[in-house]
Amino acid sequence: MRFNRTLLSVTLVVVALVVQVSVLARLQLPGAVPDLLLLVVVALALVYGHTSGALIGFGAGLLADLAPPADHAAGRYALVLCLIGYLAGLAKPDSGQLRTALGPMVVVVGAAVTTTLLYAGVGALVGDTAARHVGLTNLVVTAAIYDLLLAPFTVPIIMALARRAENDPLAEKSSGGSDVASGWLAAGTGLKIGKQRSGLRLKTARSRAARAGRIKGVKRL
Repeated sequence: MRFNRTLLSVTLVVVALVVQVSVLARLQLPGAVPDLLLLVVVALALVYGHTSGALIGFGAGLLADLAPPADHAAGRYALVLCLIGYLAGLAKPDSGQLRTALGPMVVVVGAAVTTTLLYAGVGALVGDTAARHVGLTNLVVTAAIYDLLLAPFTVPIIMALARRAENDPLAEKSSGGSDVASGWLAAGTGLKIGKQRSGLRLKTARSRAARAGRIKGVKRL
């Protein structure tokens, strides 16, 4: 991944984790806890694609596994978010632009339900039966509702930041000197356009000089 993409992803993941642990987890809402970290992974995967989505999901999940007050096996949430990031990235359109807000909302609901089921399933494999005591159906329904209510205030903003970071000239400059002109052109600086204009002016001047030479030659004849 490019430097600005990595920097933005790490920043958003850390901020989301801090907010989720220090604020959302302390609200004592019935059922599940609103998963801001999941929304960050989904939003970035919708912009960056399935490969980056899987990497971001794995890193975010591993950070959540190691951050206190985590009480589950390390790597459990990393596996879940890695799969979710990959699947959410598959929903990225070829053009890179989502035409309606319905698509991301459907992806959010699907990700919330799938995350809860996968997390409970992996927990059952390692002997964690906490989901059974709380009620798996209650967790799935509340997780979908909370994430869907939180998504309109987070997912569009994160996706806009990710797209803006992709158009940053510094990202193109770090990828190689040959792509600097195209990066500045995409960012709207007009560097390449200026070179094209100067080239056209030079060609016009040369054509005028050649035309003047031909006219003088005719007069000498």
